[in-house]
Amino acid sequence: MFKGILIDKTGDKQSVRQTQLDEADLPEGDVLVEVAWTTLNYKDALALTGKSPIIRKFPMVPGIDFSGTVLESKNGSFKPGDHVIMTGWGMGEKHWGGMAQKARVNGEWLVSLPDQLNLRQAMCIGTAGFTAMLCIMALESHGITPDSGDILVTGAAGGVGSVATSLLAGRGYSVSAVTGRPDEASYLNKLGAAQIIDRDSLNAPGRPLAKETWAAAIDVVGGTVLANVLAGIKYGGTVAACGLAGGMDLPATVAPFILRGVTLAGVDSVYCDRLKRVLAWRQLARELDLRKLESMINEVSFDQLIASAENMLAGKIRGRIVVPVST
Repeated sequence: MFKGILIDKTGDKQSVRQTQLDEADLPEGDVLVEVAWTTLNYKDALALTGKSPIIRKFPMVPGIDFSGTVLESKNGSFKPGDHVIMTGWGMGEKHWGGMAQKARVNGEWLVSLPDQLNLRQAMCIGTAGFTAMLCIMALESHGITPDSGDILVTGAAGGVGSVATSLLAGRGYSVSAVTGRPDEASYLNKLGAAQIIDRDSLNAPGRPLAKETWAAAIDVVGGTVLANVLAGIKYGGTVAACGLAGGMDLPATVAPFILRGVTLAGVDSVYCDRLKRVLAWRQLARELDLRKLESMINEVSFDQLIASAENMLAGKIRGRIVVPVST
């Protein structure tokens, strides 16, 4: 038996509790992992609070990512004692996730821990940091370079935004960081943001085309904010969209695409291929300033995890939340 968080549903009522789980109840998979660290992501917070239908089947152990040590393996790529990272692949939605002391998964979903990182640091990066790197890779695959001009990052004080700001600054980009929390300006400047933009300036419906301001953008918000971002991108620029914190709708026009040649690049961190995963994690391990990374981190105990979900949805969390599990 081992501890974990279990979400269940009876009728329309969802229940969430910390409980004891049996290894025999774990889903199918060829690798059994002792989970060392997990995180609280926006999607996890939605699942824990029941405020969005994230979970596809019940009961469910939430947690879309974890790091840990292989206990048993029938997969030739891993052996007991190996340190691994798990993100995506329906974890916490269709497959029991990382908010438990043990997890059984398909070995093809795992990535080996890079030598430069420990298990805690891997989850300080987590799905949010992994997604940030995928966004930067998407921008650069469309020809964006530091010489292209300013890069806009929305939701900059959140998990994806914080890591994206630090990574972009480290690569020599000039970053304009959007936040609805003016008190986070100093934090964002320390991560490398050259300019702080008030989110309110992008919240109201705008014109189909605005002044050409940014060479590219990473957007985690969607909705009206994304529409306004697209309207302000320079000719030939690219926007990497990876989130929907502001809604799933996109009240935009085709004007940025057909008059300025703007590209809207969708970024999915859940089912992206293994080669891209390995490359992203290698680049994260090599480039991310671990001192800056630590400044983004809020560590909460396993017992505090459920309560922290409401704070995240209320926008009260800066950076990343990491959680020690097997302690």
